[in-house]
Amino acid sequence: MDTKRLFALALEAANASYSPYSRFRVGAALLCPDGTVFTGTNVENRSFGLTVCAERSALLAAVSAGRREFSGIVIATPDASYPVSPCGACRQVLSEFLSAEAPVAFGATADDIVETSMGALFPHDALHELAANQR
Repeated sequence: MDTKRLFALALEAANASYSPYSRFRVGAALLCPDGTVFTGTNVENRSFGLTVCAERSALLAAVSAGRREFSGIVIATPDASYPVSPCGACRQVLSEFLSAEAPVAFGATADDIVETSMGALFPHDALHELAANQR
């Protein structure tokens, strides 16, 4: 996974953010196995529970285009002073489509990126544990 290139795409997506309440822009770049990238940004609502995070925005765009397999994701949070990881809801939704080994990277700048895996962010994922036990 070319983290620097995907971070640049995620940062570009963050610039399209609709975040008038938090003023916290987030962008995501979701990589498909064939190299196709879907980007997404956060779209807030005054009812915060209806806000859509950048990670889910990218995933929804990809699934809407018929994609179901993904190789990794990079998240940009340019308004933070440190790398901000995906929220719990995004971890749950991403785990539906990304393997435990899939790389996940996030950062506020291209020079300060945390690289980890879906399994490290979302350990003891019942969906994957159940699938492994059914084989």
